[in-house]
Amino acid sequence: MTGAFPWLVASTAVFMAANSALKIHATSGGWAMLIGALTLFCVGNTMMVQVMRGSGLGLAIAMSVIFQMVAVSLLAMVAFGERLTGLQWTGIGLGVIAVLIIAWPKGAGA
Repeated sequence: MTGAFPWLVASTAVFMAANSALKIHATSGGWAMLIGALTLFCVGNTMMVQVMRGSGLGLAIAMSVIFQMVAVSLLAMVAFGERLTGLQWTGIGLGVIAVLIIAWPKGAGA
């Protein structure tokens, strides 16, 4: 996962930009914003291919989902003023724990 980590961080940033563009499109409309968001999603998915090559499909997607969930939730709170409920915070925490378990290094006996 070490070599794939920069790709994961970069793709998360692209996905955050894409989700921000979709939020702006949802509130104010405009075809240009929608096309821009879809283009960013395509770029992000192309970047994810490098993550999949470095760590495998299962781990790559699990890590990407959690990175995006945390990053987009923070972005939604900071930039768009959205607030999460206690149950939503619990879900984020459980998701992070689940990915840590999935990504936990395998021992010599595994």
